[in-house]
Amino acid sequence: MVISKNIKIVGIVAFGLLVIALVWYFFIHKKVAPIVLKTRNPEVGYIAQSVTATGKIEPVDTVTVGSQVSGIIKNLYVNFNSKVKKGELLAQLDKSLLQASLDLVKGNLQNAQSQQVYAQNNFNRQNLLFKADAISKADFDIAQNTLIAAKGSVLSAQASVRQATKTLSYTDIYSPIDGVVLNRSISAGQTVAASFNTPTLFVIAKDITKMEVEAAVDEADIGNVKAGDRASFTVDAFLDNQFAGNVSEVRLHPTVSANVVTYITIINTSNNDMKLKPGMTANIIIYTKEIQDALLIPSKALNFVPDSSMMKDYKIIDLPIANSSSTSKSDTRQSPRTKTSKIDTSATKVNTAYVWVLKGKNITKTEVKTGLNDNLHVQIISGLTTADLVITGVVNTVNGVSTTANGSPFLPTRGSQGKKSK
Repeated sequence: MVISKNIKIVGIVAFGLLVIALVWYFFIHKKVAPIVLKTRNPEVGYIAQSVTATGKIEPVDTVTVGSQVSGIIKNLYVNFNSKVKKGELLAQLDKSLLQASLDLVKGNLQNAQSQQVYAQNNFNRQNLLFKADAISKADFDIAQNTLIAAKGSVLSAQASVRQATKTLSYTDIYSPIDGVVLNRSISAGQTVAASFNTPTLFVIAKDITKMEVEAAVDEADIGNVKAGDRASFTVDAFLDNQFAGNVSEVRLHPTVSANVVTYITIINTSNNDMKLKPGMTANIIIYTKEIQDALLIPSKALNFVPDSSMMKDYKIIDLPIANSSSTSKSDTRQSPRTKTSKIDTSATKVNTAYVWVLKGKNITKTEVKTGLNDNLHVQIISGLTTADLVITGVVNTVNGVSTTANGSPFLPTRGSQGKKSK
């Protein structure tokens, strides 16, 4: 009976241990999930280096129309946004005072002409008498001098008439070009004073279907910007529209504001749809280098480094690059090209970097030559092909949720950034 009782106790204890083991195995024990690597095949696509700036939209050519005489604006024939033709009358000043001045000098001219006629007749008489020895040489000289002075007075009076006539013509303000009135700074009845500076009456844009962006480029970026570079920009009024242009000029004159040095860069753009208006603020991207068909990998692949925790699932091969025959082969592999790059990449700086390539269960360190890097993708010049699996990070499964190591969930995925703005 004692033995039977002991066997029964042992059986109960064994059953309890079994239950505990089963509970621990199924409910408490957590299996170690295998390490899953995140990989990406190199792909052919567009990459560029760019410079950002802000600027202001202005018409390509504007003319300031002023007045050379003072007076009161009597008539005004155009307004803001009026389309004008070259030679069209824009405004008129009151002509009464200047007309009176013209009449005055015309009277002086008639008086001088009358004096000239009298002096000419007197000289003719004195000349006959002098030849007959009826008068002295002194009387003849007086008559001759009077005639010369009378002729000079006529010339002076004629010049005064021309001057007064020209001044009177300045009371009519004409358009010097075909264009659109951007600004009108006068009103009918307003007095215009042109004593020291020419007052501005109108600002006329020659052609608002062609605009230019005056971009302020920082001195740290201006070295990469050159005429002919493609640019795109947006304005606050049309955030969904992207406008295209090209750099036409980099002005050498610097602008200093709060110890920040910038250089004005002119970007020409089309405005056929008339959406762009003078004075709008533009947010600009200038593409200093562009390649249409580059072999690309994510930039985070350059930062990936395997650690010892991966050795239970993978074999890490970190051979010296110079002595590895497999690496030598990869160095000779060139990026595939289906088209000619838009811009010659011979001036692109070539750097040496290392990535890790997954081949089965082997993680192999591979040397690559890199070119452009836009912080999302990097151009591979040599060392990889589109068939390689480049490791970009590690996918760890925690409580059923997939999280990626060596990568940020906030980085955007590659989209259609190769498309040009229109």
